Amino acid sequence: MRHAPEEILPGVHHWTALHPELKEPVSSHYVEPAGALIDPMVPETGLGWFETREVQPQQVILTSHRHWRETDRYVAAFGCVVRCPLEALRLLPAGRTGRPFNDADEVAPGVTAIEIGKIRPDETALHVALGEGAIVFGDALLRPAGGPLAFPPGSELGAHPDRVRDGLRDAFRGLLLRDFDALLFAHGEPLLNGGHAALRRFVELPVGKPGYGDTE
Repeated sequence: MRHAPEEILPGVHHWTALHPELKEPVSSHYVEPAGALIDPMVPETGLGWFETREVQPQQVILTSHRHWRETDRYVAAFGCVVRCPLEALRLLPAGRTGRPFNDADEVAPGVTAIEIGKIRPDETALHVALGEGAIVFGDALLRPAGGPLAFPPGSELGAHPDRVRDGLRDAFRGLLLRDFDALLFAHGEPLLNGGHAALRRFVELPVGKPGYGDTE
């Protein structure tokens, strides 16, 4: 199941597609003014949709080595450069590579990398400085079925999941110093308004208490 791209914020397009290995829909984004695809699958409309855009894709930005997805198709069609966290280079499968970026690098115009690194050493979020701003998450924060914010399942957090969750909260506190109103997810539905307040509540409210993870 694939869906057509939808402009959810000025210049930012979102779509979902069924991941063949996970057997569930995942989200991809295109920051058109920057020509930047983030963790891309190919949408329902195919690659032809991008050929009609004023700005065609110039690079693919990965939030981790696990999110290569259908990057090869964009490289073949548009000659995209693949950008990935420095730590991802040693984790990519044989035959795959990219140009590395570091924490705080402007990876594309208006798109800045933010190291998360608590789940895996290359886990990264992206700050998109368009409109009122957005944070794009890879695996560090989820919003399943458009519901409450959630950490990844404990099975994804290693031998000490509580320590990892505490580390993620610390990383999210750093995100709160930035200007943004939207939260976008590789796994989950976008939260287009009130994202800053929702992330603050998620960080400050104890797990299981009323309101924990709520987006309103």
